[in-house]
Amino acid sequence: MAYENRNYIIFPVDQVSAIDFSEVLETSEDTLRKSVDQTKTFVKWDGEQPICVYLLTNTEGPYTHSEILAIMASSEWTDPDQQP
Repeated sequence: MAYENRNYIIFPVDQVSAIDFSEVLETSEDTLRKSVDQTKTFVKWDGEQPICVYLLTNTEGPYTHSEILAIMASSEWTDPDQQP
């Protein structure tokens, strides 16, 4: 699967209600991955940035696929105590 047009943005979880899930690749709030401390989440999309993402504040990114993989492997996003 090609991810060269995929983009990711990290934002505070208190802004999840601003996401139009028809514009991003996640299907609902229930499918969002959250940071270990539960304060941040992210969404992804292909192509141009959706309006709902553009309107978010206090964001980090956008990131490429390889950049987000490195971020998700960090202790902020992956609890070392939960590793198999």
